[in-house]
Amino acid sequence: MTEQGTVLAGVGVGRGAVCGPVAKVRPAPVVPSDEPVPADPAAAKAEVEEAFSGVAAGLRDQAGRSSGTVAEVLSATAQMAEDRALRKQVLTKIDKGEPPLHALNAVVANFAAMFTAAGGYLAERVTDLHSVRDRVVATLLGVEPPGVPELREPSVIVAKDLAPADTAALDLDLTLAIVTELGGPTSHTAIIAGQLGIPCVVRVAGAEDLEAGQDVAVDAAAGTVLVGPGDDVREAFAARAAAAAALAEDVAPGGTADGHTVQLLANIGTLEDAQRAAATPAEGVGLFRTEVLYLERATAPTKAEQADVYSGVLRALEGRKVVVRTIDAGADKPLAFVTQPDEENPALGVRAYRLQRTAPELLETQLDALAEAQARTGIKPWVMAPMISTVSEAAEFTAMARARGLETVGVMVEVPSVALRARMVLEEVDFVSIGTNDLAQYTMATDRLRGELADLLDPFQPAVLELVAATARAGKELGKPVGVCGESASDPVMALVLTGLGVTSLSMSTGALPAVRFAIRQHTLAQCEAIAEAALAARGAIDGRAAAVELMTATAREGLGL
Repeated sequence: MTEQGTVLAGVGVGRGAVCGPVAKVRPAPVVPSDEPVPADPAAAKAEVEEAFSGVAAGLRDQAGRSSGTVAEVLSATAQMAEDRALRKQVLTKIDKGEPPLHALNAVVANFAAMFTAAGGYLAERVTDLHSVRDRVVATLLGVEPPGVPELREPSVIVAKDLAPADTAALDLDLTLAIVTELGGPTSHTAIIAGQLGIPCVVRVAGAEDLEAGQDVAVDAAAGTVLVGPGDDVREAFAARAAAAAALAEDVAPGGTADGHTVQLLANIGTLEDAQRAAATPAEGVGLFRTEVLYLERATAPTKAEQADVYSGVLRALEGRKVVVRTIDAGADKPLAFVTQPDEENPALGVRAYRLQRTAPELLETQLDALAEAQARTGIKPWVMAPMISTVSEAAEFTAMARARGLETVGVMVEVPSVALRARMVLEEVDFVSIGTNDLAQYTMATDRLRGELADLLDPFQPAVLELVAATARAGKELGKPVGVCGESASDPVMALVLTGLGVTSLSMSTGALPAVRFAIRQHTLAQCEAIAEAALAARGAIDGRAAAVELMTATAREGLGL
């Protein structure tokens, strides 16, 4: 049992903080080492086929009872259980005399190795793949599938890794938080946890050593798990929850203490997300991730299908700004209907806007659908392209969009080359939005999915802030909006830095809006600029955050007359 007072560190998802007892997830079933070779290979193959089909059907049924992102990831996992290549390789091994479970393990191990080597989106699918394997193994062994036990009290779910199917099946009334030893902040499980508003900490070394019933304090904002919290911690968490609830009641537009406007927007991926955002004080949407419409499909969505969704989103948020990002897929987020050659480094491959080189009809159809949605609703969306690398690409996209009557056109700043040429890019477009996740990845030459390198991806890295500052400066000179829609926008401290650098809008999950709104309102623009200068002048990310926090604290003390 992990000793009381022990603090386990990981990567937090969200900003919530809760205390409660541990509920351990049932582990994966163990394949017997002495599994016999089947006397009747044909019968064994039939059982394996039936097990795969049963698992797929169960996941489809679960998806049908869910909605939004949850339903989408469950459908994606079901599709994996239905994958013919996966089944075929298992059946082939059985034909060659291998025991069924060992054959399944070997095939899944090969697929997992390929996914991991590919990186990006495919690497995140390894958890889904293992979930399918474990469910099939449990079916063949006639045992309970791995997963969350029946909860009898509010609990903290702890697992080595948690499959999206398990996350989606959680009893939300009794789930306080999720803690996993593996996974990443962009995994399906983390995405679902964020959507459901469940505090989550992933990549927690030692999480599996926690025992059922142990009391823990989970702080998603700090990325920590404290074993055996005392009354002081519980009282502090209760105070934080009360403060967060009070902040959520504030519906005023974003702005500094002296009236400088900073638009506070929401990130969405589905029509359901848009409807939820419409019920919050979000001033609009700064990032509509349209690739959700494309992923896990055998064929591309039609113009009509897309126009229906886009129209629904625009109507749900009528009167508010909606920034639509065109398809950000390919390479590390592969599309079944667009075959790309194998790439050694998918993050640097044919993805996002670069699909114009190999499948131009995707973007053309999408822009046509957006124009159709605009015509149906009378509402004009803002449209931007991801993964733009050159001024000529920005000009090309702008021409394509405006030719269809889409008037407000922008691009994402995710590649350092665009930040360095921000003024020339902004001369071609109406606005830009900085994706700090990818900008940090490409600036620091660090895979954003490698948790052990998270320090290099810290948005307080001065080199990344320099590129943000250069982009914001160009926007100010030309009088054009410069937003941020990366995860850094949801950090209240970083929000002050971004405001001080000249960023005009911040887009984030709706749950992060109240704290960011409050932080900005407590500071004047001049104070935000001073905080930004201190972060930029630092030698590294840790020093930069410390300098920003020190100035924040000084501002708070001054406001209290201390």
